[in-house]
Amino acid sequence: MDSNRLRPDRSRASARFAVRLMPRGGSDRVDGVSDEGTLLVRVAAPPVAGAANAALLRLLADELDLPRTSVRLVAGAVGRQKLIVVDGFSPEGVSRRWPGIKV
Repeated sequence: MDSNRLRPDRSRASARFAVRLMPRGGSDRVDGVSDEGTLLVRVAAPPVAGAANAALLRLLADELDLPRTSVRLVAGAVGRQKLIVVDGFSPEGVSRRWPGIKV
């Protein structure tokens, strides 16, 4: 895979997308994109004291090769459905990383 394709696009303010999180999922990984365009993610951390949310944000930052501070949870802190905003990464870049995602 061409690593230049996934680099952040600083010309765009942010990308916003939905995530369905499975805490206590055994490992930290992205499982793909649902038919509805939601990113499917599992983390090993339990949904206690924000541990699963923190693991989600770390995983997404690593997947997109961004600093952790560029990935924010803006809705869904207590549910499985989350809304994520990624600063400094274009919606097109997110779509290339996870084809089928609604951005």
